[in-house]
Amino acid sequence: MRFLARKTEIDFMGKRKYAVVLSGLLICLSIASFALRGLNYGIDFTGGTLIELGYSEPVKLGQIRQDLEEDGLDRAVVQHFGTSHDVLIRLAPEESENSADLSSRIIQILQPQVGGTVDVRRVEFVGPQVGEELREDGGLAMLYALIGILIYVGLRFEYRFSFGSVIALVHDVIITIGFFSITQVDFDLSVLAALLAVIGYSLNDTIVVFDRVRENFRKMRKADTRKIVNSSINQTLARTLVTSITTLIVLSALFLLGGAVIHGFALALIVGVVIGTYSSIYVASTSILLLRVSRADLMPVKKEGAELDSRP
Repeated sequence: MRFLARKTEIDFMGKRKYAVVLSGLLICLSIASFALRGLNYGIDFTGGTLIELGYSEPVKLGQIRQDLEEDGLDRAVVQHFGTSHDVLIRLAPEESENSADLSSRIIQILQPQVGGTVDVRRVEFVGPQVGEELREDGGLAMLYALIGILIYVGLRFEYRFSFGSVIALVHDVIITIGFFSITQVDFDLSVLAALLAVIGYSLNDTIVVFDRVRENFRKMRKADTRKIVNSSINQTLARTLVTSITTLIVLSALFLLGGAVIHGFALALIVGVVIGTYSSIYVASTSILLLRVSRADLMPVKKEGAELDSRP
């Protein structure tokens, strides 16, 4: 913690070319994976059947998965829902069976393999058309969020700052989606919600840096833009690291102990927080240099005749 307390003078902008290359490679890899492999959409987006079962005795998920696979249901997602007595089964759409027949089939498969009784508590069916609408609405939600951020930052700072912040946010979203495409972890509504949370988290870090940059442009009158940006990042570095580390501790606990229900949500946030912290330091700040933001852009404009108006 002493490192966080003392003043740092790291030349972040001196390594911006390496950061640009790294970000470019990650973005290209993410886009290529998405184009070739796509995402492993969950039932929320593809449609399918969700069945909640209640057992009178604790059950092991491995045995349930094995029984379903032996009966041809190898794409079933099985997870505990609350306690070891409650099981949630997600199934891809079956053209030959409706949800009622499918739930009866699952009971017939699982009942002989476990002790006690099995109760069907809930059966829900999501059609493919509904899943497609959810995908479109989710994409529009992210687009509207980015447009709103572009307008907000443009009004709060300067239009080139807004472009820099949106560039950083698009960078974070693409790489996070690329991670899910490469790993083929289920991409469902909870992961989409995590992506929107990542946008907010990354923007918060970026705004803190931009605010300090604006202050230093007015204080460090003899310094060039690169030195001002470096000083601003170093001055906010302790805050950035403390926020990121404490957030990652909580998310790691959710990922390891929260169960399969929020596994994808926590994983998306972990990846997003790491990428978002990196982008607020390198991507957003580098954009200020590339867009040639100067002190004159941030100084208040003096109105003609203001001195005469102030005279008695």
